[in-house]
Amino acid sequence: MTGTAFELLTDLERLGRDHAADLPAQEEHSEDWVGVGFRLGGQRFASPMAEVAELLKYPELAPVPRTRPWVRGMANVRGTLLPIMDLNGFMGEHNSSLTRLSRVLVIPIENAYTGLLVDEVFGLRHFPREALDGVPEDVPGSCAPFVTGSVTHHGERWLLFSMRALVDDPQFLMVAS
Repeated sequence: MTGTAFELLTDLERLGRDHAADLPAQEEHSEDWVGVGFRLGGQRFASPMAEVAELLKYPELAPVPRTRPWVRGMANVRGTLLPIMDLNGFMGEHNSSLTRLSRVLVIPIENAYTGLLVDEVFGLRHFPREALDGVPEDVPGSCAPFVTGSVTHHGERWLLFSMRALVDDPQFLMVAS
């Protein structure tokens, strides 16, 4: 083995190309819609992944006096104060009961974050874009302003929930009672 380092590298590259397996034919794939799946009561929802910053177990809270019943309190998450809202309670239903499945979805709101208590989180959901549908007629009125569509996937119906529409709702920002 004589020669310069450059010649050696050139020989190695040639050997690599000679023995490389061909790549499989590239298939066209439509990009899936990806979101975070969650449950409120008996209804399944999914929000675009870009609209959910983090997922938390229900934290210890400090009460916030003179707020609406759906304001659960304030949490200290890694040194940052995070208001926790009960999404079910905000939408006019009863406040969610805490269970071992309860979770908090952290969403951006202006230059800060807020947490939304939900009954359960299913993790990331991938739906084929061609399966996305419009807003169904039977969407409960309380959540209708925030539902942008629906999808039925593996026999389950999911309502597509816009966190942006939620934080743009003036009622959501009026937390004082």
